[in-house]
Amino acid sequence: MKKYEKKVQRIDTKVDNMRMRRKDTDSLKVKENVFDTATLKTLYTLSNKGIIHAMGGSISTGKEANVFLADGEDCECAIKIYRISTSTFNSMEEYILGDPRFENIRHRKRDIIFTWTRKELRNLSRAQNAGIRVPNPITTERNILVMQFMGEDGIPYPLLKDVSLDNKTANNIFETIKEYMHKLFIDAKLVHGDLSEYNIMIDPNDLTPIIIDMGQAVTLEHPRADAFLRRDIKNILRFFNHFKITVSPEEMYAFIRNSVKKN
Repeated sequence: MKKYEKKVQRIDTKVDNMRMRRKDTDSLKVKENVFDTATLKTLYTLSNKGIIHAMGGSISTGKEANVFLADGEDCECAIKIYRISTSTFNSMEEYILGDPRFENIRHRKRDIIFTWTRKELRNLSRAQNAGIRVPNPITTERNILVMQFMGEDGIPYPLLKDVSLDNKTANNIFETIKEYMHKLFIDAKLVHGDLSEYNIMIDPNDLTPIIIDMGQAVTLEHPRADAFLRRDIKNILRFFNHFKITVSPEEMYAFIRNSVKKN
Protein backbone atom coordinates (compact mmCIF):
# COMPACT_ATOMS: atom_id res chain seq x y z
CA MET A 1 0.00 0.00 0.00
CA LYS A 2 2.82 2.41 0.87
CA LYS A 3 4.50 1.68 -2.47
CA TYR A 4 1.22 2.47 -4.25
CA GLU A 5 0.77 5.72 -2.32
CA LYS A 6 4.31 6.85 -3.14
CA LYS A 7 3.68 6.13 -6.83
CA VAL A 8 0.52 8.27 -6.85
CA GLN A 9 2.34 11.01 -4.94
CA ARG A 10 5.10 11.10 -7.56
CA ILE A 11 2.52 11.43 -10.33
CA ASP A 12 0.66 14.19 -8.47
CA THR A 13 3.94 16.02 -7.95
CA LYS A 14 4.67 15.80 -11.67
CA VAL A 15 1.31 17.39 -12.44
CA ASP A 16 2.13 20.14 -9.94
CA ASN A 17 5.42 20.65 -11.74
CA MET A 18 3.41 21.28 -14.87
CA ARG A 19 1.85 24.18 -12.93
CA MET A 20 -1.59 22.64 -12.52
CA ARG A 21 -3.00 24.04 -9.29
CA ARG A 22 -3.34 21.29 -6.72
CA LYS A 23 -6.69 22.50 -5.39
CA ASP A 24 -8.12 22.31 -8.93
CA THR A 25 -6.80 18.79 -9.32
CA ASP A 26 -8.32 17.62 -6.04
CA SER A 27 -11.65 19.23 -6.88
CA LEU A 28 -11.82 17.61 -10.28
CA LYS A 29 -10.90 14.22 -8.84
CA VAL A 30 -13.90 14.40 -6.59
CA LYS A 31 -16.43 16.16 -8.80
CA GLU A 32 -15.66 14.91 -12.29
CA ASN A 33 -13.28 11.97 -11.88
CA VAL A 34 -11.00 13.46 -14.51
CA PHE A 35 -7.65 13.07 -12.77
CA ASP A 36 -7.80 9.50 -11.55
CA THR A 37 -4.55 7.62 -10.99
CA ALA A 38 -4.40 6.17 -14.52
CA THR A 39 -4.95 9.59 -16.11
CA LEU A 40 -2.28 11.17 -13.90
CA LYS A 41 0.13 8.46 -15.00
CA THR A 42 -0.73 9.21 -18.64
CA LEU A 43 -0.09 12.92 -18.13
CA TYR A 44 3.21 11.96 -16.51
CA THR A 45 4.09 9.94 -19.64
CA LEU A 46 3.20 12.83 -21.96
CA SER A 47 5.30 15.18 -19.84
CA ASN A 48 8.29 12.82 -19.90
CA LYS A 49 8.02 12.64 -23.68
CA GLY A 50 8.20 16.43 -23.87
CA ILE A 51 4.75 16.76 -25.39
CA ILE A 52 3.34 18.72 -22.43
CA HIS A 53 5.51 21.25 -20.62
CA ALA A 54 2.91 22.98 -18.46
CA MET A 55 -0.77 22.42 -17.94
CA GLY A 56 -3.31 25.12 -17.22
CA GLY A 57 -6.99 25.49 -16.55
CA SER A 58 -10.14 24.02 -18.02
CA ILE A 59 -11.31 25.21 -21.44
CA SER A 60 -14.55 23.27 -21.67
CA THR A 61 -16.53 20.48 -20.06
CA GLY A 62 -18.57 18.10 -22.18
CA LYS A 63 -20.73 15.05 -21.62
CA GLU A 64 -17.83 12.64 -22.10
CA ALA A 65 -14.65 14.71 -21.83
CA ASN A 66 -12.95 17.77 -20.36
CA VAL A 67 -10.55 19.96 -22.32
CA PHE A 68 -7.61 21.77 -20.72
CA LEU A 69 -5.11 24.31 -21.96
CA ALA A 70 -1.43 23.29 -21.95
CA ASP A 71 1.96 24.48 -23.15
CA GLY A 72 3.32 22.07 -25.73
CA GLU A 73 6.66 21.70 -27.44
CA ASP A 74 5.96 24.19 -30.23
CA CYS A 75 2.50 25.61 -29.51
CA GLU A 76 -0.33 25.95 -27.06
CA CYS A 77 -2.20 22.67 -26.85
CA ALA A 78 -5.66 21.52 -25.98
CA ILE A 79 -5.63 18.40 -23.82
CA LYS A 80 -8.88 16.46 -24.21
CA ILE A 81 -9.37 13.93 -21.42
CA TYR A 82 -12.15 11.40 -21.85
CA ARG A 83 -13.55 10.40 -18.47
CA ILE A 84 -13.36 6.64 -18.01
CA SER A 85 -15.19 6.28 -14.73
CA THR A 86 -18.19 8.51 -15.48
CA SER A 87 -18.56 8.39 -19.27
CA THR A 88 -21.45 6.58 -20.88
CA PHE A 89 -20.19 4.71 -23.89
CA ASN A 90 -23.36 3.28 -25.42
CA SER A 91 -23.57 6.26 -27.79
CA MET A 92 -19.90 5.78 -28.71
CA GLU A 93 -20.56 2.21 -29.82
CA GLU A 94 -23.07 3.46 -32.38
CA TYR A 95 -20.26 5.25 -34.23
CA ILE A 96 -17.51 2.67 -33.73
CA LEU A 97 -19.39 -0.53 -34.57
CA GLY A 98 -19.49 -0.77 -38.35
CA ASP A 99 -16.29 1.24 -38.82
CA PRO A 100 -13.87 -1.19 -40.54
CA ARG A 101 -10.90 0.52 -38.87
CA PHE A 102 -12.00 -0.78 -35.48
CA GLU A 103 -13.45 -4.21 -36.14
CA ASN A 104 -11.45 -6.10 -33.53
CA ILE A 105 -11.91 -3.97 -30.43
CA ARG A 106 -13.32 -5.48 -27.25
CA HIS A 107 -16.59 -4.03 -26.04
CA ARG A 108 -15.36 -3.15 -22.57
CA LYS A 109 -15.85 0.46 -21.49
CA ARG A 110 -12.13 1.16 -21.24
CA ASP A 111 -11.42 -0.27 -24.70
CA ILE A 112 -14.27 1.70 -26.26
CA ILE A 113 -12.97 4.99 -24.83
CA PHE A 114 -9.36 4.31 -25.81
CA THR A 115 -10.53 3.45 -29.32
CA TRP A 116 -12.66 6.58 -29.48
CA THR A 117 -9.65 8.72 -28.56
CA ARG A 118 -7.50 7.15 -31.30
CA LYS A 119 -10.41 7.47 -33.71
CA GLU A 120 -10.65 11.21 -33.11
CA LEU A 121 -6.93 11.66 -33.80
CA ARG A 122 -7.18 9.72 -37.06
CA ASN A 123 -10.31 11.58 -38.13
CA LEU A 124 -8.65 14.93 -37.48
CA SER A 125 -5.66 13.85 -39.57
CA ARG A 126 -7.84 12.73 -42.47
CA ALA A 127 -9.86 15.94 -42.37
CA GLN A 128 -6.73 18.08 -42.25
CA ASN A 129 -5.20 16.21 -45.18
CA ALA A 130 -8.38 16.89 -47.14
CA GLY A 131 -7.91 20.64 -46.70
CA ILE A 132 -10.42 21.18 -43.89
CA ARG A 133 -9.50 23.51 -41.08
CA VAL A 134 -9.43 21.50 -37.86
CA PRO A 135 -7.21 21.54 -34.76
CA ASN A 136 -3.85 20.05 -35.69
CA PRO A 137 -3.75 16.56 -34.12
CA ILE A 138 -0.57 15.85 -32.12
CA THR A 139 -0.85 12.52 -30.31
CA THR A 140 -2.98 10.26 -28.14
CA GLU A 141 -2.19 8.25 -25.03
CA ARG A 142 -4.92 6.03 -23.56
CA ASN A 143 -7.89 8.35 -22.90
CA ILE A 144 -6.04 11.60 -23.67
CA LEU A 145 -5.97 13.44 -27.01
CA VAL A 146 -3.42 16.22 -27.54
CA MET A 147 -4.15 18.72 -30.30
CA GLN A 148 -3.56 22.32 -31.27
CA PHE A 149 -5.35 24.91 -29.15
CA MET A 150 -7.66 27.00 -31.32
CA GLY A 151 -7.70 30.43 -29.74
CA GLU A 152 -5.57 33.33 -28.58
CA ASP A 153 -4.13 34.33 -25.20
CA GLY A 154 -5.62 31.27 -23.55
CA ILE A 155 -9.15 32.10 -24.76
CA PRO A 156 -10.75 29.66 -27.23
CA TYR A 157 -12.25 30.94 -30.45
CA PRO A 158 -16.02 31.30 -30.17
CA LEU A 159 -18.44 28.65 -31.34
CA LEU A 160 -20.58 29.44 -34.36
CA LYS A 161 -23.67 29.58 -32.15
CA ASP A 162 -22.15 32.47 -30.16
CA VAL A 163 -21.02 34.66 -33.07
CA SER A 164 -23.07 37.66 -34.18
CA LEU A 165 -23.43 37.49 -37.96
CA ASP A 166 -25.03 39.53 -40.68
CA ASN A 167 -26.61 37.72 -43.62
CA LYS A 168 -23.66 38.27 -45.96
CA THR A 169 -21.07 36.96 -43.49
CA ALA A 170 -23.32 34.04 -42.59
CA ASN A 171 -23.63 33.14 -46.27
CA ASN A 172 -19.82 33.15 -46.67
CA ILE A 173 -19.40 30.91 -43.64
CA PHE A 174 -22.15 28.60 -44.88
CA GLU A 175 -20.45 28.21 -48.27
CA THR A 176 -17.17 27.30 -46.56
CA ILE A 177 -18.88 24.75 -44.30
CA LYS A 178 -20.66 23.25 -47.30
CA GLU A 179 -17.30 22.91 -49.08
CA TYR A 180 -15.79 21.37 -45.94
CA MET A 181 -18.56 18.77 -45.84
CA HIS A 182 -17.91 18.01 -49.50
CA LYS A 183 -14.16 17.59 -48.93
CA LEU A 184 -14.78 15.50 -45.85
CA PHE A 185 -16.99 13.14 -47.85
CA ILE A 186 -15.06 13.00 -51.14
CA ASP A 187 -11.42 13.37 -50.03
CA ALA A 188 -11.35 12.19 -46.41
CA LYS A 189 -14.08 9.55 -46.98
CA LEU A 190 -15.73 10.60 -43.72
CA VAL A 191 -19.04 11.89 -42.43
CA HIS A 192 -18.84 14.08 -39.32
CA GLY A 193 -21.95 12.58 -37.75
CA ASP A 194 -22.72 15.36 -35.27
CA LEU A 195 -22.13 18.59 -37.15
CA SER A 196 -23.90 21.69 -35.87
CA GLU A 197 -23.28 25.23 -34.61
CA TYR A 198 -22.07 23.66 -31.34
CA ASN A 199 -18.94 22.06 -32.84
CA ILE A 200 -17.86 24.65 -35.36
CA MET A 201 -15.53 27.40 -34.15
CA ILE A 202 -15.09 30.74 -35.92
CA ASP A 203 -11.66 32.37 -36.18
CA PRO A 204 -12.43 36.05 -35.48
CA ASN A 205 -9.37 37.15 -37.47
CA ASP A 206 -10.69 35.97 -40.83
CA LEU A 207 -14.13 34.55 -39.96
CA THR A 208 -13.23 31.09 -41.22
CA PRO A 209 -14.94 28.08 -39.66
CA ILE A 210 -12.99 25.40 -37.79
CA ILE A 211 -14.52 21.94 -37.41
CA ILE A 212 -14.05 20.34 -33.99
CA ASP A 213 -15.21 17.23 -32.10
CA MET A 214 -14.33 14.67 -34.75
CA GLY A 215 -14.48 11.61 -32.50
CA GLN A 216 -17.79 10.37 -33.87
CA ALA A 217 -16.93 10.85 -37.57
CA VAL A 218 -17.42 7.60 -39.50
CA THR A 219 -16.08 6.21 -42.76
CA LEU A 220 -18.40 5.89 -45.74
CA GLU A 221 -18.54 2.12 -45.19
CA HIS A 222 -20.34 2.62 -41.90
CA PRO A 223 -23.93 1.31 -42.19
CA ARG A 224 -25.34 4.60 -40.88
CA ALA A 225 -23.02 6.98 -42.77
CA ASP A 226 -25.78 8.17 -45.10
CA ALA A 227 -28.21 8.77 -42.22
CA PHE A 228 -25.52 10.69 -40.31
CA LEU A 229 -24.80 12.84 -43.39
CA ARG A 230 -28.47 13.70 -43.80
CA ARG A 231 -28.66 14.63 -40.12
CA ASP A 232 -25.59 16.88 -40.45
CA ILE A 233 -27.19 18.62 -43.42
CA LYS A 234 -30.44 19.11 -41.50
CA ASN A 235 -28.60 20.65 -38.53
CA ILE A 236 -26.54 23.06 -40.65
CA LEU A 237 -29.51 24.20 -42.73
CA ARG A 238 -31.61 24.68 -39.60
CA PHE A 239 -29.03 27.09 -38.22
CA PHE A 240 -28.42 29.02 -41.44
CA ASN A 241 -32.10 29.31 -42.32
CA HIS A 242 -32.12 32.18 -39.81
CA PHE A 243 -29.90 34.10 -42.24
CA LYS A 244 -32.16 33.74 -45.29
CA ILE A 245 -30.18 30.84 -46.74
CA THR A 246 -32.73 28.63 -48.43
CA VAL A 247 -30.71 25.75 -49.89
CA SER A 248 -32.78 22.58 -49.77
CA PRO A 249 -31.52 19.42 -48.05
CA GLU A 250 -31.64 17.59 -51.40
CA GLU A 251 -29.50 20.24 -53.11
CA MET A 252 -26.90 20.17 -50.35
CA TYR A 253 -26.89 16.38 -50.24
CA ALA A 254 -26.25 16.21 -53.99
CA PHE A 255 -23.47 18.82 -53.74
CA ILE A 256 -21.64 17.00 -50.94
CA ARG A 257 -21.74 13.64 -52.69
CA ASN A 258 -20.76 15.00 -56.11
CA SER A 259 -17.28 13.69 -56.95
CA VAL A 260 -16.65 16.51 -59.45
CA LYS A 261 -15.30 19.46 -57.53
CA LYS A 262 -16.45 22.93 -58.51
CA ASN A 263 -13.91 25.63 -59.16
